[in-house]
Amino acid sequence: MKPDRTALDYLELFRSGSWFRATPADFQERLLRLGVLRPLKTGQHLFSRGNLPSGLYGVVDGAIRLRTLGPSGREALLKFLEPPSWCGEISLFDGLPSAHDAIADAPTLVVHVPHAPLAALLAEQPGYWYEFGRLMAQHMRLTLLSIDEVAHEAAPIRLARRLLLIAQNYGDLHAHSSRVIEVRQEELAMMLTISRQTTNQILKQLEAQGIVGLRYGEIEILDLEKLREVVAGKGDAGPQAS
Repeated sequence: MKPDRTALDYLELFRSGSWFRATPADFQERLLRLGVLRPLKTGQHLFSRGNLPSGLYGVVDGAIRLRTLGPSGREALLKFLEPPSWCGEISLFDGLPSAHDAIADAPTLVVHVPHAPLAALLAEQPGYWYEFGRLMAQHMRLTLLSIDEVAHEAAPIRLARRLLLIAQNYGDLHAHSSRVIEVRQEELAMMLTISRQTTNQILKQLEAQGIVGLRYGEIEILDLEKLREVVAGKGDAGPQAS
């Protein structure tokens, strides 16, 4: 990070995201003017479960892992946030402590919009609440989709859909495009609540069909259209067990 950089320097990066791009220009600039850049080392917590509301966060570089821990200490991986994703809006609305941990999965840079100045901005411009409502609705829709997948869809379809969702953080995807997803197989298994063995079997089948390429810690989408066919239930991606 260059020492003279400010949050506003990343305006165009955030405009590449669907939520931020659809917000008014004055909202975009005023929000980023309140932001401060915060670098994180791998494994460093952005915030932890139980923390009081601390504001809004936008990912500039790297990746943030959202997780919860069960009573036994077992990790449940919710999702990855990569540029230009945002988080923190739920506590902005309800004022309650965070329900999960947010941890840097790599050297990461975020824009932090602190809670106090953000609350002051919303008091001055109450119409801005609508924009954060849209962000929360976007995240809620993805959450409901994940619940529906677990209840009704076979593991190969769920895995293929999750690969597409992760890849879409890089921007709009087009036919014949290749995208590299930095996610380990055990992390993908935790997100989907399936075994690592099942995850590996499905990925190997996708690899054999030329749909993905597998490397340590990475999955490359080689054929986007065929992956979409798997999501639509038209392809054969291996074991059906969940």
